[in-house]
Amino acid sequence: MALVKRRIPLALAFCLGVVFAIQYYVPHPVSETVLTRSNLWVIIITSFSIVLGLSSLLHIHIGKMRTLAPGWGYSAVLVASLVTTAALGFVLGKDPGSPVFWIYTTMYVPLSGTMFSILAFFIASAAYKAFRARTLEATILLVAAIVVMLGNVPIGFLMHKYIPVVGNWIYQNPNMAAQRGILLGLSLSFVATSLKIIFGIERAYLGGGD
Repeated sequence: MALVKRRIPLALAFCLGVVFAIQYYVPHPVSETVLTRSNLWVIIITSFSIVLGLSSLLHIHIGKMRTLAPGWGYSAVLVASLVTTAALGFVLGKDPGSPVFWIYTTMYVPLSGTMFSILAFFIASAAYKAFRARTLEATILLVAAIVVMLGNVPIGFLMHKYIPVVGNWIYQNPNMAAQRGILLGLSLSFVATSLKIIFGIERAYLGGGD
């Protein structure tokens, strides 16, 4: 049992990790073919994972409906919407003028806009709590945030013509430098995690334990 659950997955992770790490440095048609075929397999596996996710979603919410758990009405709306939209899409397609297209443009898009509008208030509330000028760093962050926000709305230009210029400079220079530093750190952590998985140090994907 340990052979199937532990050793074979570890061996596959090691072999495939090494092969695809080397593949990027081998400019040969065979290497390109291996990458193309592997990408096709990734697409196929992703498709099956979507089906698995949908089945798990239906299983959870149908179970709530059967037991009349708190919030089962929301589960009923979710299941009904999912089944109806999928059935209409399979039968009538998703081209402009179809029921699925109508559902997307008249229901999904307005609901998404509403969610993002509500999210703006949550962001503003969180920013107010986080940007309290208790320290010098928080004060600098607060002032920079105010300048950037004013620089992206017409009232900022009406207050002073240089506010949009300063806001754009903050966005293009300090902000971009910070973003690149974060991306660099994420890339290094991704490489470190990949090496840990390849060499069998990180085994969480096996379900825990040794």
